Amino acid sequence: MEQSERDPRACAILGAAMEVRRQLGCGFLEAVYREAMMIELEARGIPFRCEVELPVSYKGQRLRSSYRADFICFDEVVAEIKALDKLGGVEAAQVINYLKSNRNEGRLADQLWRQVPGIQALCGFVNL
Repeated sequence: MEQSERDPRACAILGAAMEVRRQLGCGFLEAVYREAMMIELEARGIPFRCEVELPVSYKGQRLRSSYRADFICFDEVVAEIKALDKLGGVEAAQVINYLKSNRNEGRLADQLWRQVPGIQALCGFVNL
């Protein structure tokens, strides 16, 4: 399935993250935002799984180490929540490297980054 530049699923996830930030403000640890995000996703009817362990491959071989996504929503959107003022390269690399390691044609669109002080949400698409 090809995603449009502004995929409604990613926008719904990011909207939930923005509501969490609006309600809690900044200054909490990621675990607090993650738990609040679970409540918000459920309230919005967004299907999700938390702390999902995803395999990582190297040259066609599955590694014993894996990547743990904060959320997988709609069975194909990886969502990472960060308790930061703004996202940097390291944070984006978590999702981008997972997509690359699995030779996924997913994308991480710039417009899907939300720069709201205190909590950041990052989405990328995977084929599970």
